[in-house]
Amino acid sequence: MTTLVTGATGNVGRLVVAGLAGPVRAITRDPAKARFPAGVEVVQADLDDPDGLPFDGVEKLYLFVHPPTAQEVVDRAVRAGVRRIVTLSSGAVTHGYDKTHHLPVEQAVEASGVEWTHVRPGEFAVNKIDLWGPSIREDGTIVHPNPDELGQPIHEADIADVALKALREDGHAGRAYTLTGPPPITQRQMAAALGEVLGRTLTFRDVTVEEALAYYVSVGWPEEIARYVLGLGGYEGGDADDFSDYEFVVTEDYERLMGRPYRTFAQWARDHRADFTA
Repeated sequence: MTTLVTGATGNVGRLVVAGLAGPVRAITRDPAKARFPAGVEVVQADLDDPDGLPFDGVEKLYLFVHPPTAQEVVDRAVRAGVRRIVTLSSGAVTHGYDKTHHLPVEQAVEASGVEWTHVRPGEFAVNKIDLWGPSIREDGTIVHPNPDELGQPIHEADIADVALKALREDGHAGRAYTLTGPPPITQRQMAAALGEVLGRTLTFRDVTVEEALAYYVSVGWPEEIARYVLGLGGYEGGDADDFSDYEFVVTEDYERLMGRPYRTFAQWARDHRADFTA
């Protein structure tokens, strides 16, 4: 039976598509621009149009969270015969910060009556490409107001590993896996890891939080998300102190499932060297 992958051209979705064996159907808004392995069935479709989703013959669903239509998408999937749903959710649900975005989608999936597994990653390392890439490519600098701030970025391949395991194997129904990534490191340590890969010394610009916000918006980040990244707003647009009780931990879910530790930021940097070169 076929596995349907939504968000198939995303950072995690494309790895899920590549890692699946057997019939795979990947949906994308623009099939002409999609690059998938040979044998993958590519269909033009959009989560904003649930009626257009090709659920015929689909047994398993990798669900990218899109709250406006999530309930309708889940209902249509179940009626069509889908029996397993793996949701790309967020660690913000685990810690109680997300109540209106990923959580309602999880709840719709759980109420569907089919097997479900939620994959809840934290900070995506791949965000550094859009946050830091423009200035690194321009002059070898990084725009961030606090180089000694801790972060805990996770390699998108680690997220895909767990999603694939839940799609392919039995025994994961009713589980929510929180994926934190490896132990936290500072922004300065991340820069050093990137610099080593690029063969150059990266330096931080001396900027205020407000200047960094203006810069991120100028390179295409929505202001609400940029404010969240800089700690100026909570997960759902509230006050910055939404995260005041957060403590960095390394969850055991990934190593227990995969039998190996999380990939490091240095590994991620090696895998993405080309994204930071002009």
